[in-house]
Amino acid sequence: MASLPRRGLVPPLLWGLSLFLSLPGPVWLQPSPPPQSSPPTELHPCHTCRGLVDSFNKGLERTIRDNFGGGNTAWEEEKLSKYKDSETRLVEVLESVCSKSDFECHRLLELSEELVESWWFHKQQEAPDLFQWLCSDSLKLCCPSGTFGPSCLPCPGGTEKPCGGYGQCEGEGTRGGSGHCDCQAGYGGEACGQCGLGYFEAERNASHLVCSACFGPCARCSGPEESNCLQCKKGWALHHLKCVDIDECGTERASCGANQFCVNTEGSYECRDCAKACLGCMGAGPGRCKKCSPGYQQVGSKCLESAGFFSEMTEDELVVLQQMFFGVIICALATLAAKGDLVFTAIFIGAVAAMTGYWLSERSDRVLEGFIKGR
Repeated sequence: MASLPRRGLVPPLLWGLSLFLSLPGPVWLQPSPPPQSSPPTELHPCHTCRGLVDSFNKGLERTIRDNFGGGNTAWEEEKLSKYKDSETRLVEVLESVCSKSDFECHRLLELSEELVESWWFHKQQEAPDLFQWLCSDSLKLCCPSGTFGPSCLPCPGGTEKPCGGYGQCEGEGTRGGSGHCDCQAGYGGEACGQCGLGYFEAERNASHLVCSACFGPCARCSGPEESNCLQCKKGWALHHLKCVDIDECGTERASCGANQFCVNTEGSYECRDCAKACLGCMGAGPGRCKKCSPGYQQVGSKCLESAGFFSEMTEDELVVLQQMFFGVIICALATLAAKGDLVFTAIFIGAVAAMTGYWLSERSDRVLEGFIKGR
């Protein structure tokens, strides 16, 4: 008959299991927190107004398509003339002009609903462009294309071709922004009408500018070749129309920490940590130390870790020290053997035989001679 488990072990095992399950799991088993999304970029009110008008115009197209799509043409034309500018149609469009989650659109619609109704019933004929009438003229949230700011000033380069066509005018089309041109790569100047740092004019006419890249380290150049440099980037020096790397480490331009060393790179330098054996160094590794760290000692040109009291002893000296220790043990065994203990007497005889064999060997002669001469 199979033996039953001992009752005394069951409760502790269950208690231990329940305690283990109640503990939080290790970090690698716990679910990682969801990634934090960056806050959405806040749109300028002009963009909200433009979106509202675009949605309104789509609603107009939808209501015509859904309500009139075939049948008696004369009847449709009569009904359409009444429905086209009716309050019913306006309500249908406004009900779906903003999505449920678009808070800014709902807020703007609430502020401008009376204006939209006024345009719908009274201003459509004289101002058919709802965006221009609502967003620019009435609410003053937007500016015409190519202009910016509260007074709708022209962008650099003019309203026809803001920033020369090679950049973006900050705040263009809105009542905000600085009007500063954010130029494309390779272009610069107030209106992006020049080539930027590291580029040269490959082609230019009255309406067109092509900027091409200079050779690597050149900041200004007359062409794409290495010998066309006119000015060098930081970390390089101009020499016979070529840019030569400056060795910051060799010219003492580098600034590294007390326990770091300098490594020159193209156009710059790096500070790297010395080996842990070093207190200050001239390069990588324990062989380039200026001084040794505590716990290390100078051995030739290197800083090596200290090994304690026996680190400076030769192998032969260690052997002699070992034999002296065995001699002390043999003396202790001899003392015990003298008392008549047979076990210790046998151990003593074996130890003496081993020591005798060693000291009669050639190695013992060499070790003893070296030790006596102080080698």
